[in-house]
Amino acid sequence: MCAVAIVVLGLTTAFLRSLRGPVWFPVRALATAYVDVFRGLPLLICLYLIGFGLPGLRLTGIPNDPVLLGAIALVLVYSAYVAEVFRAGIETVHPSQLAAARSLGLDHRSTMRLVVLPQAVRRVTPALLNDFVALQKDCGLISVLGAVDAVRAAQIASASAYDFTPYVVAGLLFVLLAIPSARLADWASRRTARRQGAL
Repeated sequence: MCAVAIVVLGLTTAFLRSLRGPVWFPVRALATAYVDVFRGLPLLICLYLIGFGLPGLRLTGIPNDPVLLGAIALVLVYSAYVAEVFRAGIETVHPSQLAAARSLGLDHRSTMRLVVLPQAVRRVTPALLNDFVALQKDCGLISVLGAVDAVRAAQIASASAYDFTPYVVAGLLFVLLAIPSARLADWASRRTARRQGAL
């Protein structure tokens, strides 16, 4: 679920940063500020700020579930990285493609949706899959908020039995989750390389 939210928010932010013209300057500035802040903020600090800071405000409607708060922190931080990946992909599309779309009468939104984004997404798929692998590993950091995941369960079991085997098991679980994603990223990289070589 986090991965879907990250892709949507990252793509939206990249789109907002690509808007041209002085009228869109405030929107571009806000999107740039979001990316700069959350790319610069370590994930662990963001987890503490959201996981402990938001409930500490004691406002109505603020959730107390550590898993949900941890997911919000992950989405905010990773969306900033993914936005930059998408923006890099958008900037690799040759300006002649934009000119051709404009000559066909497409406005900026249609040009992005029909011409630029399909090419950009194809080019950045390997990088996105690598971010997805990193996201899977960083999910274990939610345990600092008190959520019981593989890392926290290993910590509890290790503390009660004075045995570090649970950490080995938790590590193996993360590796087993990461290997299929890594192979998928390799396959996507080879496929992209073959396509670009065929052009």
